[in-house]
Amino acid sequence: MFETIRNAFKVPDVRKRLLFTFIILVIVRIGSQLPIPGVSRDYFSEWFGQQAGALNFFNAMTGGSFTRMSIFALSITPYITASIIMQLLTIAIPKLEEMQKEGEDGRKKIAEITRYLNIGLSIIESIAMAIGFGNQNLLEGGITFTNVTVMVVTLTAGSAMLMWLGEQINEKGIGNGISIILMFNIVSGMPEDFGTLYNKFIRSATNTTNALLAGLVIIAIIVAMVVFIIVLQDAQRKIPVQYAKKLQGRKMVGGQSSNIPLKVNTAGVVPVIFASSLLSLPIVISQFAGIQPQSGRGATFWQKILKICNQSDWCNFSSFGEFKYTLGLIVYIVLVLFFAYFYTNITFNPVEVASNLKKAGGFIPGIRPGKPTTDYLTKVLNNVIFIGAVGLTIVAVVPIFFSGAFGANVGFGGTSLIIVVGVVLETIKQIESKMLVRNYKGFLND
Repeated sequence: MFETIRNAFKVPDVRKRLLFTFIILVIVRIGSQLPIPGVSRDYFSEWFGQQAGALNFFNAMTGGSFTRMSIFALSITPYITASIIMQLLTIAIPKLEEMQKEGEDGRKKIAEITRYLNIGLSIIESIAMAIGFGNQNLLEGGITFTNVTVMVVTLTAGSAMLMWLGEQINEKGIGNGISIILMFNIVSGMPEDFGTLYNKFIRSATNTTNALLAGLVIIAIIVAMVVFIIVLQDAQRKIPVQYAKKLQGRKMVGGQSSNIPLKVNTAGVVPVIFASSLLSLPIVISQFAGIQPQSGRGATFWQKILKICNQSDWCNFSSFGEFKYTLGLIVYIVLVLFFAYFYTNITFNPVEVASNLKKAGGFIPGIRPGKPTTDYLTKVLNNVIFIGAVGLTIVAVVPIFFSGAFGANVGFGGTSLIIVVGVVLETIKQIESKMLVRNYKGFLND
């Protein structure tokens, strides 16, 4: 990785793109510090400190902008949601599917629709936040038309600007703009999280030996998870494909061997995001309404449900009364598995792949074309999805277990690490591809 970056700075065009990307990221961090007019930041920080368990992941994705109530408090989460919705609609709506198959023009139209959807979601989320925070007395002057309008316009404009900055990275930077901004937001909060771990387990240790042991355990867990994520992201199942020979004119063509690569983690981080969002939604809505998760005799049924949905209440071994809320972890795992199968099955169609193979004169050795090929692809796909979903679940559950069992409450978790590692690997590939294109151009010019 470091060798690739070092070589990239030797290439003028790639170096210029890297510096442009760096400037954009600096702008993102500056915007993350600018407060929204009319928001009581002190009261909001105190409120967030009480509710952090349910909102940690969202705050990590915004790079701490949410707790600071900056103009980028929504970050690029509405755009990510809009992109996922468009992916699902592309499968469900034939017109959008045809548009996607039109090539570059079709993709530009879908990108334009995604932008409008991003603005719409930003307006809806900012209105909900303005009213919810106003009910919690977090807006200076209370809920007034002016205060709500200023907050909605500011948050929506901030989200739109981040979307535009991401597109600028795609055009003039190293590409993968939205993902790089998301990764940068997550990484920016990690020093504070490592400081929390240091104070919790190392600085408070009774002696040097225990402090050293705690440090080694923390480093070992993080390194092991990063290595596991790299393996999970790069692992794939290659299905061999053979193309039959056919006569074209006076020449025999075809007969090549190829493969269909199926990534083990086909759905990426989407299942974890969906599962976390689904469980966090009732907590966020309840907190805006002033209802807190609670246990004990005085707690209502809804408050106990909120405890089950709250990740910070899972794997608490202090008593059975607290441990029973780990039931939410089982629900979380089931949701991750479900969304892994659901998302992969709508993005990879075995029937369509088998049909395209047959039209191109290709076949899987030992498998007849048509329905047998479809059945074989479906069987292999289901096995691959299961392995990937289990690996994804392990990555997501390990930080939750340590957070509940040992109180290691930090903003980044398995989902954040998957995003960071995945984006870093993809960015390195982007840089290498641009260097390769430059070398090809130099060869052709010579």
